[in-house]
Amino acid sequence: MKSLPVLVLLSSAVLLCSAAPALEEVKCRADNNDAASRHAMHHINEHHQHGYKFKLDAVQDIKVDLHEENCAIELHLDLLETVCHVVNPKHFEDCEARQETDQEVIANCTVLMTVTTSGTTVDRYDCNTRQAKRHLMVRICPDCPVLISLNDPEGLKAVHDAVEKFHEQDTSERYYILQEVARIKSGWMMMGGMAYYPHFVLVETDCSKQSKIVPSACKPLCPDRAHHAYCRSSAIEELGLNSVDCEYYSPVNTTALGPGEQELICEPPHAHGHGPPPHGHGHGPPPHPGTGGPPPHGHGHGPPPHAHGHGPPPHAGSGGPPPHAHGHGPPPHAGSGGPPPHGHGHGPPPHAHGHSHGHGPPPHAHGHGPPPHAGSGGPPPTTGIEGSSQERVLFLPPPFFPPHHCQRLQTDPDPAIHPICSWPHPEPPLTPRQS
Repeated sequence: MKSLPVLVLLSSAVLLCSAAPALEEVKCRADNNDAASRHAMHHINEHHQHGYKFKLDAVQDIKVDLHEENCAIELHLDLLETVCHVVNPKHFEDCEARQETDQEVIANCTVLMTVTTSGTTVDRYDCNTRQAKRHLMVRICPDCPVLISLNDPEGLKAVHDAVEKFHEQDTSERYYILQEVARIKSGWMMMGGMAYYPHFVLVETDCSKQSKIVPSACKPLCPDRAHHAYCRSSAIEELGLNSVDCEYYSPVNTTALGPGEQELICEPPHAHGHGPPPHGHGHGPPPHPGTGGPPPHGHGHGPPPHAHGHGPPPHAGSGGPPPHAHGHGPPPHAGSGGPPPHGHGHGPPPHAHGHSHGHGPPPHAHGHGPPPHAGSGGPPPTTGIEGSSQERVLFLPPPFFPPHHCQRLQTDPDPAIHPICSWPHPEPPLTPRQS
């Protein structure tokens, strides 16, 4: 079996938490859009708990409604997704925007704020997050990798293999578990079949690597006290795992524990269980014991079924609401919101909507490029991985939803990206009771 070194980038010395410049005072003037938009961007990134940080691209419009000494401001902003995950301590303004060739993601946001003599308050924002020029990029480069659903079974298998390799090579004192799948790209390789390029985040737990504890009992440390690892990997269908490259991020809170003090364990956030829980494959305790109904809320009795969403906010200590564990319902199989359809007439042989697990090119329906993974309309894929050992339980995320299931509240959700959820978070619709 070939040896596969894991490249570890010790980013704690390189990617130090940038000191954010002080926010300018927001004034009740239409020409004050720089200060108002910067205030809005800080608020958005502080409450964006999953996926990647965003930075300002342009202010499309600003409206100021004066009320004596106070005013209400309405901003229309264009945002760009950056390459910094939310666990990355780098300030969002110092992060590089994702390039068009790297499946660029954009957001259009409407932000409402109030300015008074005592300060500025963001009252609400709503954003439409989407891939930029997705269909155009497919026409320009039909065989280039595209983003696929965060629930894609083959993509999650590539995540599983990469996490296994991480555990084999990691020299940290504590055990890490999977916190989040950030994005997955997929494309066809002539000599190896489908290739998968997942990016994911691991979080440090309370378990020592020297202990005999079963990994399924490990709990993530509190977000501001945990080390995180952001990893990029690649795997080829016919050749297996190819590479795993990881960056480590130091905790935001580095205060040393006093004599006799033990590291605090944060209770997992409540999981909004609307829909059937994911089903495992017999590798460790079931995510939600009991019946097949909605999963119960987590109240700290044992580890969460999937460590997903425990990362620190972009700027810890802001006092914003805690992240919510997400994803106990079926994934949004978006027809138009999934990866784009493929053209016709060249590339690997045609291939229907699924994955061939044998050898040779998969049966692909449209002639080239990666398959359209979303939009099959079938049941949600299970996230357990066949063949994983009891001793190496992985915490693969359940079918993905951001906090409060904001994917479900969008008219055209894209299961391949982490959108900016509206704030304050709207409550998910009630599931009708079946008679």
